[in-house]
Amino acid sequence: MRVVQNSLHHEVAAQLRDRIFSGELAPGAFLDEVALAEQLSISRTPLREALKVLTAEGLLRHEPRRGCFVSQVTEQDLDEIFPVIALLEGRCAYEAARNATDADLQALQDLHDKLNRHARARRIADYYAVNFSIHEALITLAGNRWLAQVIADLRKILKLSRLAQLHAPGRLEQSLSEHMAVFAALKARDPEGAEAAMRTHLTRQREALRELARNQKSRLA
Repeated sequence: MRVVQNSLHHEVAAQLRDRIFSGELAPGAFLDEVALAEQLSISRTPLREALKVLTAEGLLRHEPRRGCFVSQVTEQDLDEIFPVIALLEGRCAYEAARNATDADLQALQDLHDKLNRHARARRIADYYAVNFSIHEALITLAGNRWLAQVIADLRKILKLSRLAQLHAPGRLEQSLSEHMAVFAALKARDPEGAEAAMRTHLTRQREALRELARNQKSRLA
């Protein structure tokens, strides 16, 4: 019975996580435990365990005597997270440059070819998908589960902010150029170069997001 209960609360956490990422549970939204338990046809116990999981991930915040709310990502949060994830993914690129086989590089070549095609056609959603696959491939090649775990946790927080940095003027072309710089260093078996290029890539993502935020404020003014 204990195994079933554990499995249930992880399943509930996954469902709620999907609702948060889709925007169905918006940033700042209050999670009504009674209503959620009824919607999901479960008791309060597995629901509360699921809420603890999401709180530990940073997707929810718990306020004593009030309950759980969907976390809101601020500009300060982004300023603090991006330098950290740039360091971590930079290290992944470093290790990937040391570990990549010829077959790995060929697989990455195929992904970068797709990235190029999507960029030329301005298929931003497809570009995002391949971009994610490339980052995941480098994390896998790094072969460090601790790096992978921390990056995954930080990405969950970043996902809350509905990032759309590729919509900043000129960002799509800039992003492609940055990816090609990382890949060039990988092909050259240059760990330091790959690390520096990846850190630049993540740093410029944050700069693009600042520009988008400024433009949005100007339009609303």
